[in-house]
Amino acid sequence: MPKARITREMVVDAAFDVTRAAGAENVNARTVSEKLSCSTQPVMYHFARIEELKRAVYQKADLFHTEYLMNIDPGKGVMLSIGLNYIRFAIKEPNLFRFLFQSGFAVEASLFEMINSDELKPLLAAMQNAMEMTEKQTKEVFTTIALFAHGYASIIANNSLEYDEKTVARDLTRAYRGAVLAAREENI
Repeated sequence: MPKARITREMVVDAAFDVTRAAGAENVNARTVSEKLSCSTQPVMYHFARIEELKRAVYQKADLFHTEYLMNIDPGKGVMLSIGLNYIRFAIKEPNLFRFLFQSGFAVEASLFEMINSDELKPLLAAMQNAMEMTEKQTKEVFTTIALFAHGYASIIANNSLEYDEKTVARDLTRAYRGAVLAAREENI
């Protein structure tokens, strides 16, 4: 049997590129096949439904996002770096940001599930180590900062707010300090 010229991974990569450039709403057999310079048949061979393809793209985008977040600037510290990276991601990759956080494709049904997901374990471990807090305290701080950063990122990704890193860094630092203080006081 001859080897397929267009692989499943190639289809996912092409759909990821379409999502990145034009948004997930523009992922279909035609746009992906155009990106691959082929007919729609290989796309539909690997993914009988576009919904399945979008789920595979979501997983790829989620890994890409996690790697982006983990590019820590040692001069800024773990928490500030992660928060700023989250917001920068919304600025530099608005279509991926919307797909990941505003499309309904997330597999987690609640914030609690998200915080306890396998994808967040490396992030939470880095935070816990940097903050020298318990796992429970780390999750409490993360929740506060995640909600705060997500608000900023959502506004920016939807073109409603100009990005001023100095102001955002100041605000994230204040939110972080308040969250740490609250977590430590509650666990005394």
